[in-house]
Amino acid sequence: MQTVEVKVTEVVEVVKEKEVEKIVEVTATPIPEWTRPHPILSDVRVRQAIAHCTNPIELIGSVYGFLPEEQRAKQIMDTFIPKDSPWYAKNIDPNANVVTYEFNIEKAGQLLDEAGWKLPEGGRIRVNDKGEPLAIRFTTTNAPFRQTWGAVWVSQLQQCGIQLLPSYIPGSIWFGGNSGLRRRDFDIGAFAWVGETEPPGPSLYACDQIPTPANNWNGQNYMGWCNERASNAIKQANNTLNLEERKKNYVIVQEEFSKDMVSLPLFQRLEATAYNKDLKGLRPDPTEYWSANSQDFELPDRKTIVVALGQEPQSLFLLQESAAVAVIVGQLIYGVDATQYSYGFQNVGLEGEDFPRIENGGATLTEVEIKDGDVLVNANGDVGTFKDGKLTDAEGKELALKVKNAAGEEVDLVAGVKVPQLTVTFKFKPRKWQDGEDLKNADFELGYKVACDRESGNTSYFTCDRTAKHEVLADGLGYTVTYVPGYLNPRYYLPPYGYYPSHRVVETEGEYKGKTLAEVPPKDFKNLPELTEKPLGTGPFKLESWEKGSKITLKAFPDFYLGAPKAEEIVIQIFDANPAGAVAALLQGTVDIVGKEVIGAGQELETVIKEAQAGKINAEPIASPTWEHADMNLNTR
Repeated sequence: MQTVEVKVTEVVEVVKEKEVEKIVEVTATPIPEWTRPHPILSDVRVRQAIAHCTNPIELIGSVYGFLPEEQRAKQIMDTFIPKDSPWYAKNIDPNANVVTYEFNIEKAGQLLDEAGWKLPEGGRIRVNDKGEPLAIRFTTTNAPFRQTWGAVWVSQLQQCGIQLLPSYIPGSIWFGGNSGLRRRDFDIGAFAWVGETEPPGPSLYACDQIPTPANNWNGQNYMGWCNERASNAIKQANNTLNLEERKKNYVIVQEEFSKDMVSLPLFQRLEATAYNKDLKGLRPDPTEYWSANSQDFELPDRKTIVVALGQEPQSLFLLQESAAVAVIVGQLIYGVDATQYSYGFQNVGLEGEDFPRIENGGATLTEVEIKDGDVLVNANGDVGTFKDGKLTDAEGKELALKVKNAAGEEVDLVAGVKVPQLTVTFKFKPRKWQDGEDLKNADFELGYKVACDRESGNTSYFTCDRTAKHEVLADGLGYTVTYVPGYLNPRYYLPPYGYYPSHRVVETEGEYKGKTLAEVPPKDFKNLPELTEKPLGTGPFKLESWEKGSKITLKAFPDFYLGAPKAEEIVIQIFDANPAGAVAALLQGTVDIVGKEVIGAGQELETVIKEAQAGKINAEPIASPTWEHADMNLNTR
């Protein structure tokens, strides 16, 4: 017997053979990054135990101490939709199988024991059979609001033998385009989804929306959750014009979401935007940012309005940056073409009073025959190419051969079957860029090109993948979108693509200096200061200067298409993770607006409510659809 050397790419082995010596090359198949099961959180029993270890009433009390306990109970959530929403599962179907996790340390202990995490005699932290501690990284922002309830949660989980290792980092890093959440760099990560008019779409919970290096971090399913039943349901809920069908599918998603416990809903937020009592025109709302109608803001005998932000935007390239602070500054500079006040949508930037709808002729729904080679959406909401009797997605995976016809009936996908196809025309009101140039159709062409380029840094290509054609208008300003057959977006009337100043000349030193934005590859838009730090918009205020870490100054744009803003200037002061300082500045009269995204909860919220009741400022608490939660990453690098 003699030892034979074996050459291995990743794994070293020793093979013993008789008399003959030879080299055997073994190549281990590499596991793609962020697809390895998390050694702790991939076990559903551990995730459910964490839920049972959590006392939401105590968490709420830590930041909303002024609320009576019965009111705190109303803030508790058990799915990704608040209980007072018409979209909440049990409001749709009282018999919906939503799993609830009562605060029960004994139950949590049983689950952890079953999962192999035992509490050693005399110990405080559980260990597995290898002696490894049950220690999990916990990441969130350094906002005092989150540090407050975060400290309470760390203590709660320790009672169950779970060690949370907290890391409170700046929001600019946690929500950055190339860090934190976007790169899934966490075990458990806490943040808030800002509530919107309708429930979240596939980007958050569909299997094909899990960000990985392989897909250039496309999608917002940061947990890495792939539940086929939930994934199909959320895509179907967003691929039908039938309201009852949408609600039925959202019940399914909520049932699976609660069962799998991949994201722990902590509580619905109570919020308030506080502002100078003399300020006119500001419109606080649960589903829209205060900045949406800034052209109407007016302070008697004052030319400048001072705003507090709780953190500095990392970038103003909103295709990639989605933090609330970036959106707010973006609304001031770019304006809005649609608002979403009071759980509804309102037209702002499109011609006519209403959005383009099938009922008013702005959209058409026709039937087309499917032929070999067509791209379409099947009955499950998956997009694929029909070829040689098979439907496959971009990665070659075979998809279900079922589609829905115009009557909403599920039928077999075969050549010649008729499927509905939606076409929508968006006609925009004429307007000027802040350098005086007219908005033109070339700007819309560039907007579509950048949004759908796979290297642009877009957070999701869901709509791009379902767009068959984007054509600018031959007569008028805007574009027509033809969606692939079978895709029936329930919010089809909202403009899906924006626009960029194609004429703007790059002044930044580098390879693109002297070229127009139309000549710059979309992959480099996210790195251009002309888009990230000093963008040009068509909105009510023009960026004048940005003193990093201190303030952003914006000047009124007199040629704003909805009329010149009433204020001449807006100055944004940065109060980095310092809501108390922002509220103090408001009470001292050196700041005029402190948004709900800055105030958060806790002492600052209580303070502005009391000061408003005393008549010193304006502030009205609103039960917000925005909700705090803790995502559990099912994968590791």
